[in-house]
Amino acid sequence: MMKKPELLIPAGSLEVLKTAVVFGADAVYIGGGAFGLRAKAKNFNKKEMEEGIRFAHEHGTKVHVTVNILAHNDDLAGAGEYLEELKELGPDALIIADPGIFAMAREICPEIDIHISTQANNTNYETFLFWHRLGAKRVVSARELSLAEIKEIRGKIPKELEIESFIHGAMCISYSGRCLLSSYFTGRDANRGACTHPCRWKYALAEETRPGEYLPVYENERGTYIFNSKDLCMIEHIPEMADAGIDSFKIEGRMKTALYVATVARVYRKAIDDYFESEEKYRKNLEWYREEAAKCTHRHFTTGFYFGKPDEEMQIYDSSTYVNEYIYLGTVEAAEEKRGAKIRQKNKFCVGDHIEIMKPDGRNVETEVLSLATEDGECVESAPHAGQILFVRLSAEVEKNDILRVKAGK
Repeated sequence: MMKKPELLIPAGSLEVLKTAVVFGADAVYIGGGAFGLRAKAKNFNKKEMEEGIRFAHEHGTKVHVTVNILAHNDDLAGAGEYLEELKELGPDALIIADPGIFAMAREICPEIDIHISTQANNTNYETFLFWHRLGAKRVVSARELSLAEIKEIRGKIPKELEIESFIHGAMCISYSGRCLLSSYFTGRDANRGACTHPCRWKYALAEETRPGEYLPVYENERGTYIFNSKDLCMIEHIPEMADAGIDSFKIEGRMKTALYVATVARVYRKAIDDYFESEEKYRKNLEWYREEAAKCTHRHFTTGFYFGKPDEEMQIYDSSTYVNEYIYLGTVEAAEEKRGAKIRQKNKFCVGDHIEIMKPDGRNVETEVLSLATEDGECVESAPHAGQILFVRLSAEVEKNDILRVKAGK
């Protein structure tokens, strides 16, 4: 019988971790203030990480912590101290790319599983076997691999060595992540967590003898984005991903909002569960999966390299324009008298607005905002200031952990 894969969800903050757990994650991956590759994410301090691990474990969810920078000499002392800290906190796994950090982790906290990051360029079965011999529990496949290649790797490695592969989210021009553009242009090292995302910038061609004259490289009417990748979305290909022998389906996005995380966690949770209940049920619900996956902020979608090198119709590059169908209003921190909700407001909305309650079980409930009140009890017609506590009365029932959102342009 085919093994049901883990659904691995990103979390850039404690709030988002809790959202990921409630909306269906089997595991979450997070980072501390240093030694991970998302320096601009909010990330977790020690106290938040402790609370996050406790909350996840109470709900049967695992926590993986990124320690996946490519370290320089002056990183090593701090990395050792960080690993000692993680030993106390007890996450389920560490995600590591650098062999030196790997060796330190094996010595300092051998009881914690080690997963080899995509940063390590894991493109063949001998590489997977190399890390297995050193004691790795899991290897994250490089984004350049096709499903056929992953399936071949699965057939040539021990059953106990797990494969983790990305299934959804933003992609880097350097698909395994080892990119030098940011360091070259700005001095900020992408491989140490400080990427400035130059692959999303607009470029022109310059000729050596005509300095200052920029010649456009035409791509489409919106401009030239020769490095800018579309977003990966494999929601329509759960069967092929499972058949390849992938143990963990990974969503990208440690810098994303709670709404993004809730949306992708919920739709992939339902798709995986439906498929493993019956393929007929999965096929029947494909349109719903497509629609829901498109409701979070995204670039245009692609299947990446999973079915081989993309052809002309499936080009992997596009403009950096985001598709943004829904706006995040807040997560229900407490529900009162069925139709009352306490939220920390994220974006502006008003009394009389028709919004949507997004529930962890897959339901979307249309509702009207009947009244708004601030934390000190003042009734207001609109809520313009993000970050404030609001008490919202709605025309439909609401529960703790529901998310309030509104269609963009409404």
